[in-house]
Amino acid sequence: MQAIRSILVVIEPEHSESLALKRAKLIAGVTQAHLHLLVGDPKHDHNGMLGVLKAALVADGYSVTTEQAWNQSLHQTIIDVQQAEGCGLVVKQHYPDNPLKKALLTPDDWKLLRECPTPVLLVKTSGSWRDKVILAAIDVGNSDGEHRHLHNTIIDYGYDIASLAKAHLHVISAHPSPMLSSADPTFQLKETIEARYREQCRAFQAEFDIDEAHLHIEEGPADVLIPFMVHKLQAAVTVIGTVARSGLSGALIGNTAEVVLDKVESDVLVLKPQEIEDQLEELAQH
Repeated sequence: MQAIRSILVVIEPEHSESLALKRAKLIAGVTQAHLHLLVGDPKHDHNGMLGVLKAALVADGYSVTTEQAWNQSLHQTIIDVQQAEGCGLVVKQHYPDNPLKKALLTPDDWKLLRECPTPVLLVKTSGSWRDKVILAAIDVGNSDGEHRHLHNTIIDYGYDIASLAKAHLHVISAHPSPMLSSADPTFQLKETIEARYREQCRAFQAEFDIDEAHLHIEEGPADVLIPFMVHKLQAAVTVIGTVARSGLSGALIGNTAEVVLDKVESDVLVLKPQEIEDQLEELAQH
């Protein structure tokens, strides 16, 4: 996160208090990143409001530019501007969708998570991050190269946020319930499954200096356990990875990151494997 030089902040004029701007200011205050404020609206002129916001931020010592743009949809507009400005992070406030509408249409924020080539911070809360818990969710059961790199990125970002907010990093990994039908006897007993996951976590713990008190290995589906642990620890930010699945399977199943988004009582930072970021970058440039 320290390497991010420019942050795209999505401003939504109908909401007077911009939580996205509040979080972006916190990050830029520590990293000295440039703030690019975007209003996505094809109908009304918001340059006056953007001018007022810019003047106040510049007076506070921030480096700021502003823009109003529109290209077909909000998520597409955000990605276009992110590409044009070379922003390394997108910060946007998240508003829960109506469940019926969500069942029929893919929410805009889901599309943004799937298609944006950079990390996306979706802001849901107004409370301070200071002295709170930052919860990094990893899946140690997937230990291929792509997942390992994603896990490292998740932990790195978790530590960065904990450092800039003077907060505490905790890590959660969910493991599957025992399957009596499994051909592998390791997956038939709860104790052996958990032991196997703990063993896989040891390398992480050694590499990232995470002690037992800050590591939570729980049995069950990740989309249930992550919100449970966020609530239990009163976490301020959940850092999670997504495989950015799109197409019909993505629309029907949804990624854990997407399902968790409306369930957690925290801000959510969503990261992708480098390979997927590169593919999305290529798509966005065409």
